[in-house]
Parts: sequence; C-alpha cells; structure tokens
Amino acid sequence: MSGTSVAASGLPAAIAARLDVARVRAEFPILATRVHGKPLVYLDNAATTQKPQPVIDALSRYYRAENANIHRGVHYLSQLATDGYEGAREKVARFLNAASAREIVFVRGATEGINLVAQSYGRSVLRPGDEILITGMEHHSNIVPWQLLAEQTGTVLRVAPLTDAGELHLAAFDRLLGPRTRLVSVVHLSNALGTVNPVRRITAAARGLGIPVLVDGAQSAPHLGVDVQALDCDFFVFSGHKLFGPTGIGVLYGREALLDRMPPWQGGGDMISSVTFERSTWAALPAKFEAGTPHIAGAIGLGVAVDWLSAIGLEAVVAHEDDLLRYATAEVGRIPGATLIGTARDRASILSFALDGVHAHDVGQVLDLEGIAIRAGHHCAQPVMQRYGVAATARASFALYNTRAEVDALVAGLAKVKQVFAQ
Repeated sequence: MSGTSVAASGLPAAIAARLDVARVRAEFPILATRVHGKPLVYLDNAATTQKPQPVIDALSRYYRAENANIHRGVHYLSQLATDGYEGAREKVARFLNAASAREIVFVRGATEGINLVAQSYGRSVLRPGDEILITGMEHHSNIVPWQLLAEQTGTVLRVAPLTDAGELHLAAFDRLLGPRTRLVSVVHLSNALGTVNPVRRITAAARGLGIPVLVDGAQSAPHLGVDVQALDCDFFVFSGHKLFGPTGIGVLYGREALLDRMPPWQGGGDMISSVTFERSTWAALPAKFEAGTPHIAGAIGLGVAVDWLSAIGLEAVVAHEDDLLRYATAEVGRIPGATLIGTARDRASILSFALDGVHAHDVGQVLDLEGIAIRAGHHCAQPVMQRYGVAATARASFALYNTRAEVDALVAGLAKVKQVFAQ
C-alpha cells in the first residue's frame, strides 16, 4: 500500500475477513483488563497503541539476556545487541520500502524527527524571506519546530487552509507553493480529523519546483501502509509507540543524498569519525545523527512490532479498520445532537465528534466509567479546533484489535452521556 484508505484504494471488503480479530486480540494482554468493573474498550489508538506479547517478550529478553552497549564492544553481548539494533533498522527500511537502511535514522519519535530536520536541514539551507509551507490540520509537532526555525532564521511559515469537510484546499495550497518555498511539511493522516492527505499529489507539485517534502506519518505508518519511494517524499517520520512498539523510539527516513549533506544536530559519542581539540569529523550515515547511547531495547522492540504487523498483512488491517470507521461514522452520526468534526471523503482510523451541550472532557469521563477509553481535548491540534469553532472534540480512534461490538459499546456509552447530562 502506498498510503491510501480502503475508500480510495478500492480494496474489496472481503479482505477484512482475512483478519482473525479474536486471535489478534489474544496477543494483547492489556485487552483483558477490566475498568470500573467493565471490560476495557480501548479506542485511544491515535494517542498510543497497545503492545502485543511478542513486543513485550522482546523487551524483556533484551534486558534479561542481551543487554549491552552497541557498536563499540568486541564482546559477545555487545555484538548481540548491535545485531539486534541494526537488524531493526533493516526491518524498518523494508517496511517503508526505503532504498537503503542508511536512510533510516532512529530518533525518540516523530516529534524529534521533525525537529532534527528543522535544526539540521532547515538551519543549514534556509535564509531570511524563505518560506515553509504546512497545512491547517497539522499536529503541534509539525507547527512549533517550524515556528522556532522561523525565529532563528527569519523564514516565513505559510499555512494552506482547510475546507469545511476537513480536506486540504488544494487550489490554495498550489497558490502558496511558490518561488520562495523551500520546504513543504505535511501530515499524511490527520490525528484530529482522520483526513488522509493526497501526499503523492503534493510531492509531485513540490518536486516540479525542486522543493523537498517532509511527511508526518505518525498516524499513517500503522494504519495505511507506507512506501516512501512511491510517495516520493524526501523525509518521513513516525513513532514506534503508535505502531504497537515501545515508547521513546521512532524513525526519520531521509533521502540519502539529503542526509549526507545535512550537518549533525547533536554531538557526542558514536556520531564521529575522529575527534581532536581542534576539530571533529562525522561518522557515515546514519550514525551521524545518532549521538550517544540510543534506545537499543526500543529499536529492537520496534523491529519486532514491524515484523508482527507485516506478518498480519497491511491490506487486511486497512480493510478491517476502514469497516470499523464506516460503521462508527454511521452509528455515531445517528445520535441526536452529535456533530462529526471532519467529514473528508478519504479518511482513516479516526472519528472526532462533539455532543451538543456536553464538553468533550465530560464525554470522556462518563465513558471511562463504562470502561471505554477515548481521547478528549484539542489533540495537540489547537488550530484545527479554532478552524471548526470548537474548544475540544471527543475522539475515538481504531486499531486492528477493535471490533464492531466495541463501536456498539461506544454508542451505548454516548447514550449514557446524554442521559447523565439531560438530568
């Protein structure tokens, strides 16, 4: 898959039948939890996904039997840990269809990946008056780093607007893409609206003008399937914890030619070739961008998560989640007083809504008493809330282990919310 929802890809609904959800759920110990005496219904996957037993086992095994620092040691444990860490890099490269594992940089998460590009690539090439173009649906992590860079370099941040449905206004985007644009940074799948952006169309327009494109794939990597060569992007970031992996680990993909030209953004051990008091030289990619002891266990755990998800098959996952989103959209949309926030034609995995007369936080608290975990707030996307005139939304977000029965529980819980606040 190159990054489209089922609605856009035309995958037959029958593919969803190939996903044995009961078997998948059995691999997640936390899903057996009871909350306030009720079975856990976990619908907060856009914030973080739960972890399957193979990932949990990999983390435990590393600390029990493989723990050592990497790259520098000649002893058995160091070599074992190094093999696990670099093997995970190879797995991620295959998962994204990168041209080489040298294009995969391990970072703490998507946020750090964006900041790395801003402070390394951005500070080295941008000049006063240059422009960075983003969209109105970005997460704060794809806004604030560019604001900081603008303050540091005198560049200008431009924002392409959204339609009322929550889609990128492509004509306005094209008008903003001009001779002063030096970088485009765009979310693939909006965490607040569920909108899937037409990234291939965006990269084609930018490439025609010689403008590099960064894609924030924090939501898309686990839910759409990503091929960075097909997307033709220059940078792509995602976070491991949203892809059934550990927290504190993520990935920056960058075209090798660009990464080669970029200076390090942190200095320290393992990112150097040589050091004297007069000057230092840098290690080859990707070590140049991985100063210090990395999150070794996290990378190994992420590699296991990638293997686990790939073995299930992204097409079946996409089809299953698309079925859940369609079902939930219809069921929640029938609730009197419910307003869907984000009705783009191409959406995936995320349903944001508001209930008349009830604050999103109150919705979340009442649902929690029913054992249902959703997210309530601005979702680190305050400009999106401002665009649609709401302070916050309630957000249900789906993963491959969710079921239609859990959507039914959500709808029943929302009826309880309305009952409570009608009194």
